[in-house]
Amino acid sequence: MKTAQEYIESMRRMRFHLYMFGEKIADHVDHPMIRPAMNCVAATYELAEEASYPQYRELMTATSHLTGKRINRFTHIHQSTEDLVSKSKMGRILGAHTGSCFQRCVGMDALNALSMVTHDIDEKHGTGYNKRFLEYLRYVQDEDLVCNGAMTDSKGDRSRHPADQADPDQYLHVVGEKPGGIIVRGCKMHQTGAVNSHEVICMPTRAMREEDKDYAVSFALPGDTEGIIYIYGRQPCDTRKTESPGLDTGNILYGGQECMVVFDDLFVPWERVFMYREHEFAGDLVEKFAAYHRQSYACKSGMGDVLIGASQLIGEYQGTAKASHIREKIVDMIHLNETMMSCSLACAYEGKRQPSGTFFVDALRANVSKLNVTRFPYDIARLAQDIAGGIIATLPSEQDLRHSDIGRHVARYLKGVDGVEVEDRIRILRLIENLTMGAGAACYLAESMHGAGSPMAQRIMIARQTDVEGMKASAKRLCGIEPG
Repeated sequence: MKTAQEYIESMRRMRFHLYMFGEKIADHVDHPMIRPAMNCVAATYELAEEASYPQYRELMTATSHLTGKRINRFTHIHQSTEDLVSKSKMGRILGAHTGSCFQRCVGMDALNALSMVTHDIDEKHGTGYNKRFLEYLRYVQDEDLVCNGAMTDSKGDRSRHPADQADPDQYLHVVGEKPGGIIVRGCKMHQTGAVNSHEVICMPTRAMREEDKDYAVSFALPGDTEGIIYIYGRQPCDTRKTESPGLDTGNILYGGQECMVVFDDLFVPWERVFMYREHEFAGDLVEKFAAYHRQSYACKSGMGDVLIGASQLIGEYQGTAKASHIREKIVDMIHLNETMMSCSLACAYEGKRQPSGTFFVDALRANVSKLNVTRFPYDIARLAQDIAGGIIATLPSEQDLRHSDIGRHVARYLKGVDGVEVEDRIRILRLIENLTMGAGAACYLAESMHGAGSPMAQRIMIARQTDVEGMKASAKRLCGIEPG
């Protein structure tokens, strides 16, 4: 397994075609707006290092079912319900450790979904996708790679199917074949951790009809392959990472990352293709990936741990912690946070072995888990802002605090209780700002709403997977409408 430092050095060898603010970025590793997000990914390696974090070894690592070697859990195919449970617990620990999105679960979820769907396609069509996939998986495990699972297309006119778009490239699709492989074109949106990843794994974004078969394609390639263009996404307060990295960023160690990823007539060799026009399996791949990824939002409970801790601290720093209404709000935050975690664990404990051998979460409970995540972080953030006060939106800058003339006024009038440094109060306020309205809110709130599908996607799956007829039968039996 790689160490955190080995991961950073492996990123230095990547040559991404990357743009930010209209300029091409040559050094993505040490760029002040990118490095905090890269530090998050490095944490997935760091916490797996037994010498540094022996208490996390069982959660952060697993035994490969292919080689029998010890591997990072983010490259593992779930072999038991215990694996699924460990995944949820790992997500919470990393969410609390980084206070941000550590970006690696999307690749893990893509690998596990493909382990099942490639097997099922082979069973029906006699193809060799699963063998290809397992060879690729062995490579990912042996090299301890970060994979970016790319599913969401730009979609154009949402009322039209992929093949009916005025611009056919609004969904990633096959535009031709050449000796040794295929040519694809299109764009994947909202790609978390894209330029922190060694590999990109593309998947269709929705169920497909026969007419859409050119869009039913899945493949994997190195992230710096010629023909892949990255356009870095903006986030609230993102330039603070360059303007005032010591104080005003709130989270001074870690951050998130999103990219628009363009595939400009990209060549994909056959050995890296895992689905090719088997349109009837596109929806199944989407649903399996989505269920796994909705389980992964246990990470938001970890971020919630950070926000609850910050809210308790700011109450103590401002002299309000003992007020009954503050104590009640903290309990409310804990209740919401633990409810999210409980649902993630429930879908893991109810997971079952599939024909491929991979263990799959209970999809109904995974969707309930993610639907909770679309609401509860917003409620927790509201309570945190209530406890912190309006100062999180009006706080002077670090430059004002350090200023030779006005700094003394800032320090004097931002003082809280005796014994607490003014700068400590500012740091906690900035952290709450970061998580509830700043750069951290991009992954704690907006990602909670739309990551792994928006709320309606979960509602559709909950309605589809719930045995309402069985519930009706129980009601009829108990009141005598029908005999038991």
